[in-house]
Amino acid sequence: QERLVESGGGAVQAGGSLRLSCTASGYPFSSRSMGWFRQAPGKEREGVAGIATDGTTVSADSVKGRFTISKDDAKNTLYLQMHNLKPEDSGMYYCAAFVGTIRAWLRQVMSPAPLGGYKGQGTQVTVSS
Repeated sequence: QERLVESGGGAVQAGGSLRLSCTASGYPFSSRSMGWFRQAPGKEREGVAGIATDGTTVSADSVKGRFTISKDDAKNTLYLQMHNLKPEDSGMYYCAAFVGTIRAWLRQVMSPAPLGGYKGQGTQVTVSS
């Protein structure tokens, strides 16, 4: 059965860094594009970044220059390195596996419709000012 497990969240002060990890199992990891999205209480989902099977990445404007998405196919693991964190980055961070283009997935994340593909249970990131 497909499973995604996120880790690495925590509480940091503004300007700090965290690295999130997402370990996948139950399906061929390298066959799916992967992404991170986040959601804060009372707010809509927000796409953070995606990485295609060939390693191409797309990041949201709000995190460009601060966050880097990467993956290790040999370890079935997706990463999100976050630097210069801001209070508005706080929220639950989820990883997801999907098919199709990254930009289409990011649009789906931003829509109110249920999100297809595989998703993890999330890891909490809290950034204090």
